[in-house]
Amino acid sequence: MQQSRILVTGGAGFIGSALVRFLIHQTNSIVLNVDKLTYAANLASLDSVADVSRYSFIQADICDQQKMMELFFAFKPEKIIHLAAESHVDRSIDGPSTFIQTNIIGTYNLLEVARQYYSSLPSKKRALFRFHHVSTDEVYGDLSKDDFPFSEAHRYEPSSPYSASKAASDHLVRAWNRTYKLPCSISNCSNNYGPFHFPEKLIPLTIINALHHKAIPVFGDGLQIRDWLFVEEHAEAIYRIVTQGKVGETYNVGGNSERTNIEVVRAICNILDKLKPSKTLGSYKELIQFVTDRPGHDRRYAIDSSKLDNALNWQASVKFEEGLEHTVSWFINNEHWWRPIIDSQDATKRYGVDV
Repeated sequence: MQQSRILVTGGAGFIGSALVRFLIHQTNSIVLNVDKLTYAANLASLDSVADVSRYSFIQADICDQQKMMELFFAFKPEKIIHLAAESHVDRSIDGPSTFIQTNIIGTYNLLEVARQYYSSLPSKKRALFRFHHVSTDEVYGDLSKDDFPFSEAHRYEPSSPYSASKAASDHLVRAWNRTYKLPCSISNCSNNYGPFHFPEKLIPLTIINALHHKAIPVFGDGLQIRDWLFVEEHAEAIYRIVTQGKVGETYNVGGNSERTNIEVVRAICNILDKLKPSKTLGSYKELIQFVTDRPGHDRRYAIDSSKLDNALNWQASVKFEEGLEHTVSWFINNEHWWRPIIDSQDATKRYGVDV
């Protein structure tokens, strides 16, 4: 296999760590993981690769342009995969400034560093270079029940400070590609789920609350619809885009698994009833509690991944029911990973149901 030098930003986060594990276990890549290690990052998610010689980690902030410049010119990457971002909608509503700083200014800094680094490369190295930006379907706004899923041509209509900041970063990447000819690509993904998912998000929050016999919060009527993508398949899709996709293109990555939030929560409860039945409850569904909806809550996201399928022969293959049971089982058997998080931050107390 070809050995590429890949710099990953945000590689200690949920999607980032899945990508790093994929790159080390499934490819011959040399990987530098650059992560600020904010509250949602966890190096324990990378224990399986920590001792591999092709993997290295540096704690650094993408907003520190001088530090990024040093890292680029020292590591000499051929590919940049940019995942570092603040991503929790509720947190963005309560405190948008961090999202503006990290998601917009941080992306700008990386693009400027990448531009200077790229201009220094000889022509053969330039031909190998790629800056890939990982974004979200939330930049498109929301859909009604009968609307066609988001395509790459769908107009941007972000609803929250989080999605607005990601939309801005997408625009910056496109501008640096068009104006400065920096070889860039973008992917916009649907909701990810799987092992190592931070406990403030809907699926892990539901699992952990249920295991503790705590209330399982569901926003509003629970009929918001999301498309769910198994995180390990997303990692594979990112690599396919970075290595085979066209410069200047955007690719939507979806799981083809639309479910309402309440369907997801009830499915988790059914799996727990089977795998770890409660001694005091007839079903974990008794813990479901509907709570006040968040401001500007999008009703439906759905991704059309046909471009990715037609151009790069990639489509999601993990059925949601199988991926969800695998995820629930993982959380049951890996309390050593999530227990320190909820004990130190009580992430499930204030935040959660982030979909």
